[in-house]
Amino acid sequence: MAILGFCPGFAAESPGGKVSDWNGFERHDLEVEGRTATVVVPREAAPGRPWLWHGEFFGHKPAPDIALLGRGFHVVYLSVPDQLGAPSAVAAWSRLHQELTQRYGLSAKAALCGLSRGGLYCFNWAVANPTRTACIYADAAVCDFKSWPGGLGKGKGSPRDWQLVKERYGFSSDEAAKAYAGNPVDSLAPLAEARVPLLLVFGDADDVVPWDENSGVIAERYPKLGGSVQLIRKPGVGHHPHGLEDSTPIIEFLWAHTASDDAKSWWAKRPATTPPGK
Repeated sequence: MAILGFCPGFAAESPGGKVSDWNGFERHDLEVEGRTATVVVPREAAPGRPWLWHGEFFGHKPAPDIALLGRGFHVVYLSVPDQLGAPSAVAAWSRLHQELTQRYGLSAKAALCGLSRGGLYCFNWAVANPTRTACIYADAAVCDFKSWPGGLGKGKGSPRDWQLVKERYGFSSDEAAKAYAGNPVDSLAPLAEARVPLLLVFGDADDVVPWDENSGVIAERYPKLGGSVQLIRKPGVGHHPHGLEDSTPIIEFLWAHTASDDAKSWWAKRPATTPPGK
């Protein structure tokens, strides 16, 4: 793997890693155990070196990423496509977490961003690693693969991705997949016990990943377990577009629950000429 600078960010040149520009910030694409890890580096890392980790679709609706990079976050993505949050993906995430935290000093707790199928990656890893999870922002997120791609409820489903679920999770039949009780909607207790806050953004007209079969179930169950949930409903909106026209609520949620007190103090002392969120 590339040799990376410890502070404030990665070295200008990293052997084995491709360096490029990403919205004015330095992006590194590195090979980690045969998979590509993308790490975007702030110009100056905030104290504690907080970071945001994407489940899927890195670069889509990037306003929160750009704002948090400006506040000293790193932004991370690991390319494990078509695994739909299966155990192999969770294991790959854990290996990258170990590399970034123990070798390069990023915070032990990451904020997670799960858009659509990315929700399976984020929730499944968080359930396995609740003490390493600062918070979860889930946007039109898949929280039960029986809803999508299974299409066993109101949604359209995806036969191609349902077949992938069976292959990646090792199910021998449709019946075995339907009987599985380890989806995010079934596995919230460890997150609640670790006091991991959730932000759920959804369109209430989503007919691909129906809200009431996914985030809605979490919104009902998580508070009963003692967990904290913030909901942002988008009336009449379908599965797309993700995000919000004004990303401020997303940015502030991730900042509030991930940045250390030292980071917040450091940010508060920045020059008044620094654009908000930049």
